[in-house]
Amino acid sequence: MKLKVAIQGIKGSNHHQVAKDYFGDDVTFVECSSFDILVDHLINKTADKGVMAIENSIAGSIIPNYALVFHKNLHIIGEQYLNIHHNLMALKGQTIEDIQEVRSHPMALLQCNEFFKNYGHIKLVEDIDTAETAKRIQENQLKGVAAIAPKVAAELYDLEIIHSEIQTIKDNATRFIIVKTQNKALPEEEINKASVRFITDHKRGSLAAILNVMSDCNLNLTKIQSLPVIQTPWKYSFFVDVTFEKYKHFSKAKALLEIMAEEFKVLGEYKNARIL
Repeated sequence: MKLKVAIQGIKGSNHHQVAKDYFGDDVTFVECSSFDILVDHLINKTADKGVMAIENSIAGSIIPNYALVFHKNLHIIGEQYLNIHHNLMALKGQTIEDIQEVRSHPMALLQCNEFFKNYGHIKLVEDIDTAETAKRIQENQLKGVAAIAPKVAAELYDLEIIHSEIQTIKDNATRFIIVKTQNKALPEEEINKASVRFITDHKRGSLAAILNVMSDCNLNLTKIQSLPVIQTPWKYSFFVDVTFEKYKHFSKAKALLEIMAEEFKVLGEYKNARIL
């Protein structure tokens, strides 16, 4: 049976592109209208693995997804980075002057706002998704309406790209995580990155002590994100990504942090996908 991969959005979305890049085409894509539904598919075993955006180089962290990974007991088994390219597309034969309305995800509209300052006749309308809007334009033959979506959406839904690369900031990338309900899909010698969550006590210097242990164990901290502990006002948990050259360095740090932290959990051990 083909591997079932859950993605947020539909075919032609950035999540779809990442899933294709990571798993190839010989998989079954499970389209999900929200990340909550994506997680439900994993828990109910109607999907084997999932692809979730976790942070963007411009917009920052996608906070709800950190909470989903922890509270739903998911495990990060991989990651993928995707350079984001926003393209304006519509039914074939139309020009920018024919377009009266552009629909897309709010983040896509925000990231392309400078481009539309030159076209005052166009109304910008927030929609649920990028690729889904492109699909709807084709299905309903919506003239005068354009979508902002990845290039693959134009190919899938037979639309014409009127303008390509319309994002304001050209160097725009999103990090995606590959998740499943079981941990660690790689042998230790291939693992060089990990995601952990911990809570420190209220003593002065507690967080600094933990970060010092990471440094002493030759771990390189690449990301730290704090989230409130819902049940305890003014208390915070920390989600941290670290890279390392040898798994034994991380193993040593784990043993120490399990003792030092009030709570400690490994969210995933995987291969660093970012090439510096």
